[in-house]
Amino acid sequence: MTLLSLQGLQASYGAVRALHNVTFDVAQGAMVALLGANGAGKSTTLKVISGMVRPTAGVIQYEGKPLRGRTPNQMVQMGVAHVPEGRKIFKDLAVFENLRMGAYSRNDKEGIKQDLEMVLELFPRLRERTKQPGANLSGGEQQMLAIGRGLMARPKLLLLDEPSLAALRKINQERGMAMLIVEQNVHIALKNTMFGYVLQVGRVAVSGESADLRRNKEVVESYMGAHG
Repeated sequence: MTLLSLQGLQASYGAVRALHNVTFDVAQGAMVALLGANGAGKSTTLKVISGMVRPTAGVIQYEGKPLRGRTPNQMVQMGVAHVPEGRKIFKDLAVFENLRMGAYSRNDKEGIKQDLEMVLELFPRLRERTKQPGANLSGGEQQMLAIGRGLMARPKLLLLDEPSLAALRKINQERGMAMLIVEQNVHIALKNTMFGYVLQVGRVAVSGESADLRRNKEVVESYMGAHG
């Protein structure tokens, strides 16, 4: 079953077009890699899906419903959570408060409690620092916190920009949470996902099962460089 579908998606920053007719699907429960060199349009694609950037053309459907014009808050309520690049956390708030903020759209107290325990089990470093402000965390710990906050929304689709993938495979397998993942390191991305799309200058240049893309040396060298 298709969870997310993009058809002919276009987006621009001023006069510069960032996406050109991007078309792809994300199935329910799938881990999908979005690959490509710097400037290929990977982060912009996630921002358009989550409502942070307005598309100039194209169709976005989530669970069969059109998404264009939705705000980021509306997207969270519909089950789409975005963990952007740059570890966007509330640095003045404690770790525990950051995680609680991720559940702001929920009112199921017992479920929130269970998910908080799940995140702290997934990232033990956060459990040791629940009362410390986000600003006191290392870069890697801030990334854990940003991912944990995204998980606290209990989304059906998690959009991740440059995450740590190993922990997320466990969540995907246990909860069937679909993930669309931007990752610079092609080898790590394709090892941890089921399907991949390669963007080149704002267009989908190649797509296929991750295992097949990993074996395709021409794809790796041509679109992502020999080292990803």
